[in-house]
Amino acid sequence: MLDKVVIANRGEIALRILRACRELGIKTVAIHSQADNDLMHVRLADESVCIGPAAPQHSYLNIPAIISAAEITNASAVHPGYGFLAENADFAEQVERSGFVFVGPKADSIRLMGDKVSAIDAMKNSGVPCVPGSGGPLGDDENANLAIADQIGYPVIIKAAGGGGGRGMRVVHSKANLLKSISLTKSEAGAAFGNSMVYMEKFLQNPRHVEIQVLADGQGKAIHLGERDCSMQRRHQKVVEEAPAPGITSEMRKFIGDRCVQACIDMGYRGAGTFEFLYEDGEFYFIEMNTRVQVEHPVTEQITGVDIIKEQLKIADGQPLSLTQDDIKIKGHAIECRINAEDPRTFVPSPGRITRMHAPGGLGIRWDSHIYSGYHVPPNYDSMIGKLIAFGESREVAIAKMQIALDELVIDGIKTNIELHRDIISDTNFQHGGTNIHYLEKKLGL
Repeated sequence: MLDKVVIANRGEIALRILRACRELGIKTVAIHSQADNDLMHVRLADESVCIGPAAPQHSYLNIPAIISAAEITNASAVHPGYGFLAENADFAEQVERSGFVFVGPKADSIRLMGDKVSAIDAMKNSGVPCVPGSGGPLGDDENANLAIADQIGYPVIIKAAGGGGGRGMRVVHSKANLLKSISLTKSEAGAAFGNSMVYMEKFLQNPRHVEIQVLADGQGKAIHLGERDCSMQRRHQKVVEEAPAPGITSEMRKFIGDRCVQACIDMGYRGAGTFEFLYEDGEFYFIEMNTRVQVEHPVTEQITGVDIIKEQLKIADGQPLSLTQDDIKIKGHAIECRINAEDPRTFVPSPGRITRMHAPGGLGIRWDSHIYSGYHVPPNYDSMIGKLIAFGESREVAIAKMQIALDELVIDGIKTNIELHRDIISDTNFQHGGTNIHYLEKKLGL
């Protein structure tokens, strides 16, 4: 087993990784910025190294500093968590060239999936259903681009090949706006991602966001852990997630899951990953693959009993998958609410000191968070401060448990979006299940 792991992240995911390492008997090194001296995982880790000032580009995004921390602590591996450098192929490559194990996919896989055009090509070759589109990057031939749009049918969406997280997209409803939209998206993509390549797809107007969790050992074996519904979004950012997805049958799960597994085998994928789809009228359409652990991984863990972080570590250690697809049994239902330090109405971040904090409890309640009474939420990072997960034998029971847990959760001293989550969980349409990705924004009047 890996003997010592550098946790190259912060907050709740860093604490989550630390716990998994401790269960496996692996020593931990917590790297942190000067603003994060009081993080819970820094207190609990076997060793800690301050790698720079608060600004992420000088700390959590500083590749030489992270590798230096691994060197001086004689670590054997680096776990990137999610965000920051988790999907940075250059980081993965430099970690392994420096003699450490990167707890994640190989750099080639990250690059392949990081470019949306090459990712779509790979999915098509493995039989994964994709959104009707240009089939490759758009060139400079205006007539050819107009013809592609006519063939797909309006509305279409122009996407940056190197984009992600809802950035680098532009919806076009008519021929009159197509060429200008392509030009603008190319310019924006070049400035934001260093890659001006764009492609075109059919714009699905009322889809759901359904994703498939996979594990692969890079040795020819892969499995899927079922699906999650992440349709409750604001500005392309997930707010509430659940598993399994309402209305997805076991036959549909097998159909799409088997194709994702085959894609992993075909590309020699190693580690945890998530295939993200738009789902509309009974059809799945691939949009991207996240080559890391997801924020919402706990809901899958709750319904399968599989510890995804521990599996990541075992795979990184070179161990073959110990699970087969037949071992995966989906039981019950789980819902996750992302708790953010922000105004519940304006969504403006609300850093500051937490004066009082009380976590909910009870059968089926899980609270993944790094905060505590007296903790100061810094203004330098993402506003998510915790994840509240409710698990029950049915979706109705999980919803009831979540309502109770939200009422019990106390975080004073800063503003949070707990009130927003109470509203969502009590919403009649959410309780019915199957709301689309635009529902929350329409509900909020955005």
